Amino acid sequence: MTTGKIIRFEPRGPAGTGLVRWPDIPPEALAAGKPVQRGHVYFEDKASGLSTGVWDCTAMTGKLEPYAVNEFMIVLEGAVTIIDARDRAVTIKAGESFLIPKGLPCVWRQDGYMRKFFVIFDDASGKAPPDPAVLEVLRPDPQAALAPCDGPAPELLASPPPTQRDKQYFADLTGQWTVGVWDSTAYHRKTISFPRHELMHILEGAVTLTEEGGPGEKGYPQTFKAGDTFFVPMGTRCDWKSMGYVRKIYCIMQPKAAAGKKAKEAAE
Repeated sequence: MTTGKIIRFEPRGPAGTGLVRWPDIPPEALAAGKPVQRGHVYFEDKASGLSTGVWDCTAMTGKLEPYAVNEFMIVLEGAVTIIDARDRAVTIKAGESFLIPKGLPCVWRQDGYMRKFFVIFDDASGKAPPDPAVLEVLRPDPQAALAPCDGPAPELLASPPPTQRDKQYFADLTGQWTVGVWDSTAYHRKTISFPRHELMHILEGAVTLTEEGGPGEKGYPQTFKAGDTFFVPMGTRCDWKSMGYVRKIYCIMQPKAAAGKKAKEAAE
């Protein structure tokens, strides 16, 4: 199982390092522009095909081709327009999030500089959508109406049980990678081994997560407020404590092998 520490995403990359120049986009993939791209990968799980970080790029227009990966993005600066094979155009601006499903035939067009957070699932299963024409750009609505969902198991709580709601916008063909909007009333969940990889972008409220320290060490608390983005790697030992209402956009990777192991352990 992958282990790690909770990562606070910085819009311009880690302090002291920032973003580094990435290889040029091949000319044969471009319809216009000579873009310069930079980035920083905050976390990568090669076994599951997951990577997440921050990226920026100067103006460019790509060629119409199937999108090679599933990718969730939060635009930090600038804007991008995605044009599909039916000439439908969707423009996403700073402060908005969107998702491009693997296999969507589309053109990536940005008329100027753009910067984004990203979560990529490079699915190696070989599964393909039966009809790519039905695929489309998805834009999670921060104010979407949510439906009741299950909360933490009672034995994991150090507080009264919360009321929680959710709306899932996307699940990939393997059922491992999901994107949605979630909210909850205040609660305190005890320290657990986090069962999945998850990027969270706080829309309302605040939450403090305290990582379990090593022998003789104190826990390391981090507080995330509205506008903050952070990533919890699977296997991280931490709790969750919110003093009031919290609403977030999430992007979850639950590898099937890990999910199967968890189910088996619960049955024993």
